[in-house]
Amino acid sequence: MARKSGGRDFSELTAKLGKHVERLPDYAQKAQEKVQKYLPPEQQRASGDGDRTSGSSGSADRRDEGPPSRADGNRTGGSSVPRPKVDLTVVSDVRDKIAAWNSPEAKHARRVRWTRRAVTLWTVLSLLAVLWAVAGYFGIMGSYDGIEGALTGAVGTVVFGTLAVSSGTKLRRLRRAEPPPPDPASTLPSAGSAAREPMEKLADSEQTLTDLLDQLAAPQHGAPSGAAGFDVEDARATATDASAALRGLAARLESIERARDAAPARERGGLDSAVTALREQLDEGLEGYGTLVAAAGRAVAASSDGATPAKDALTDATDRLAGLAVALRELS
Repeated sequence: MARKSGGRDFSELTAKLGKHVERLPDYAQKAQEKVQKYLPPEQQRASGDGDRTSGSSGSADRRDEGPPSRADGNRTGGSSVPRPKVDLTVVSDVRDKIAAWNSPEAKHARRVRWTRRAVTLWTVLSLLAVLWAVAGYFGIMGSYDGIEGALTGAVGTVVFGTLAVSSGTKLRRLRRAEPPPPDPASTLPSAGSAAREPMEKLADSEQTLTDLLDQLAAPQHGAPSGAAGFDVEDARATATDASAALRGLAARLESIERARDAAPARERGGLDSAVTALREQLDEGLEGYGTLVAAAGRAVAASSDGATPAKDALTDATDRLAGLAVALRELS
């Protein structure tokens, strides 16, 4: 199931970034239209003549179809403005890097690294303070000697030594602690993989199903949880097994894609067929998972009046997904 992290989560920021990048062609076209309004008339005519010269055959076809509409003329500013192409794989790469940086294991590694640096810093400062105290005791660093000359260095030694011991204790505790396991939902295939889109849909479906099952497990109108007529935890466990099986199948598909890219051209036909077959199996598994999500949604909608058909549909969807998970696990 999808994990609800308590720390900083960049999923909402990443989703907004993806939406804005997908609309970049529209933004570019609107900006070009606004710029053309302020161009001198001769430049506008030159731009229009260039478009007509480069696309004379297309102009003839447009004359056959009839004059452009007024809305089209206003939208294009009198000339055909090509829509720029945006490579959305950059957005996917950025989203993957943000997810990897925000993962629990990455956070644990950063804590260990910064604590180790803090231990080194406080240790070095402690040694420098000891040298300062020794030099002050013998009157090398100033006009005072003895206890008065060593007082400043002694205070620094105590302060920096305490910080070094505290950081060392924290570093020891972090090294003994088991790093948190990676969240499968945050690990997606590469942007060019055929398994990328199904795994993104699976992550969204997991979050939706988690919210729906939490609502079904909550008490309804004073009734205890679990009194809805079906086992919510059974549906939750079945969905978890299906998610694991789908991710195993996606990992297998990605491995075959890497083998296909490294294979000679004459060997790629069979690997392409295998990739296509695995993608179809992934789509079938996602369809079964979506059936469970839809049944859970209907059960939540009908939970107020205790509609039996919705309960039966959720139970049937759970059973079908359990059988599908077994089949996918055998394939992966």
